[in-house]
Amino acid sequence: MSSLLNKLDHAVEQLDQVSSIAKARHQFHVIDICGRVLAQDDGINQLYSRIVTLTEAGLFEGTDWGQPEYLVPNLVPDTLAHADKATVVLDCLSQLRMLAIVEGKLSSPPFSQQEAHQFLARVLSLNLSLVMGLTDESSRIRLGATAPAISALYRFILSHLGYETILSELVDEVWRVLAQRPIQVNPIKAMINQISILVSQEQINLGEAKLGIDRLVSALYGPTQGCYDDPGVDAYCERLNAMDSNALQQEALGFARAMHDVGLASDYHAIFLRWLLDNEGSDTLPTALGLSNTGLDCLVTYRQLVHTLIQEAIYPQTAQAVYGLAMMLERGVLFDAPVAPSLWRQIHLNLHPDVAHTLTLAFGEQLPARVHLLAGVMSVLGQPLGVAQGNNPTCQSARAISMWAYNDPDYLLNCIVQIACNQSLRMHFEGQSLDSHTLLQGLSTALPFDTDPVSVVLVPHLDKLYIEMGRLCVNREEDPHKWINPEFHGWYVGREFMIAVDVKTGQLKEFDSFIERFYRSYHPLYNGNIPVIHPQPVGIAVTSSQGRFVGWHAITLIRIALDQDSVMRVYFYNPNNDSGQDWGHDVVVSTQGKGEQYGEASLPFEQFLSRLYLYHDDTIQVGIKSPLPSEALNEIKRMAFESWAQERIENSTDAVVNG
Repeated sequence: MSSLLNKLDHAVEQLDQVSSIAKARHQFHVIDICGRVLAQDDGINQLYSRIVTLTEAGLFEGTDWGQPEYLVPNLVPDTLAHADKATVVLDCLSQLRMLAIVEGKLSSPPFSQQEAHQFLARVLSLNLSLVMGLTDESSRIRLGATAPAISALYRFILSHLGYETILSELVDEVWRVLAQRPIQVNPIKAMINQISILVSQEQINLGEAKLGIDRLVSALYGPTQGCYDDPGVDAYCERLNAMDSNALQQEALGFARAMHDVGLASDYHAIFLRWLLDNEGSDTLPTALGLSNTGLDCLVTYRQLVHTLIQEAIYPQTAQAVYGLAMMLERGVLFDAPVAPSLWRQIHLNLHPDVAHTLTLAFGEQLPARVHLLAGVMSVLGQPLGVAQGNNPTCQSARAISMWAYNDPDYLLNCIVQIACNQSLRMHFEGQSLDSHTLLQGLSTALPFDTDPVSVVLVPHLDKLYIEMGRLCVNREEDPHKWINPEFHGWYVGREFMIAVDVKTGQLKEFDSFIERFYRSYHPLYNGNIPVIHPQPVGIAVTSSQGRFVGWHAITLIRIALDQDSVMRVYFYNPNNDSGQDWGHDVVVSTQGKGEQYGEASLPFEQFLSRLYLYHDDTIQVGIKSPLPSEALNEIKRMAFESWAQERIENSTDAVVNG
């Protein structure tokens, strides 16, 4: 870092000395170094401490960012979403310059401190996903390691301006993300913590955000009558000791109501569950977990296992696993015969030293590493669609973990044990044994510390195995996913493989047949009303909010059904941190309000198919086939041709849409 900063200081000095004509060349060099500094630990502070010098040296001179008073905050999201890396870095530096103006470190008449403050407040409100630390596939592909640094920059600016600047918008965003029920909620809890500090100090006018804030803050710090004032662990335990059975029942109801309403579990909830088991209160557990008849049956049948899971893995530091446990029981996963004995094995696991060290680095030393892993297992089994890839190019691995937790949990538990004990995972590819311990690094160059414990342990190994399977297919003329997906994900992946793009040329290939077969195989009104039996790996062409092609992305097709407005929708899992994305040309992914279950994203059938480029099918044909709707097929082709396929139709016979 020090050598990089020395290079930056030298480059800025040269920039300051050259003439206006020569500045452009030197500006690019400075921006390049700034981009590398930005991605380093403490890089933002280092750049902010130099922003006055950078500005006075002429970094913005002759560029579109030259005069702050002419900048438009509404253009910032588009710049971050579509511009090249150098332009994005320059825009980030411009935001730091704005902050310097706000704090009086820099003067730029006629642009006032108040105007700069208003500018940044608007920019933050327009980029709440970045404030929340959520980056999409487009940013990850285009910006690489700079993407998470930009999120850190926006949180840095917010910490200087104050959370009250965008409080109402921030609260709405927190609720939107929580509605997707992610497993990794630490960034959200950090936001709520900052909000609670502001509220407790009465520094701000809450306005319309008050109700949403109260529900979020109380869900974490005071969901029940017994802990409404956030009394601390010892004081709360004393209160529990003094409660009668009716008061304890009310505590249980309060915890369950808050947890299922918000999707967050309070530290006090973990304390309460442990207290119940220590004080012969296990009969109150079903109420405290908010279980339905299904969950209750599962708890009663596997009472000893559930009690042991709570005693071994539920602590204030792992409180969110309470929600995972409740949902695991609600899913009835334990009734799958191998799962219960697999969990007993997981409970008594002795971790490989390297695995334990990795988990300790990710989650701290307060609890043993095996506790974090066991808590993570419960969360993944309870929330299979809450698995996320973090800021890592590992969508295939995240998708695999989610699919196994959803559809093949005992296989997932077996994979976890292999790695946890042996620091290696063995898979087979067309009869050939592959051992992750002997393979080279995969797509991810760093450990995925911003994910859940199961992903932290599994993803590096799955990533290497996936890449090795691809290497074994390198000389084959077709897309390697034809062979990789069934071997990597499982027997239930359809053996027929359909792809819309010619691997050699990149042009569309038999697109009419591609969309027609998907219609006949998956649309309930045209396949004999046959539902999706097993989740299927599919590939989408990711497009920006302007409909431009960004890259290929792995998702899971979960189910297809009518929503409450009788619109046929495809419900799918996206391993991105936030599934609610704008793919351009009015193709906006929904995550709630259209019949989605927690963790699902959805699109109308035709819109989804317009972004699909790869799927699996089988040869089993059941039911009476109906004639396909020609208007819908033409509309799908139009949407594809106007977006990701626009430059792929030159040599395609499917280029003409018949009216």
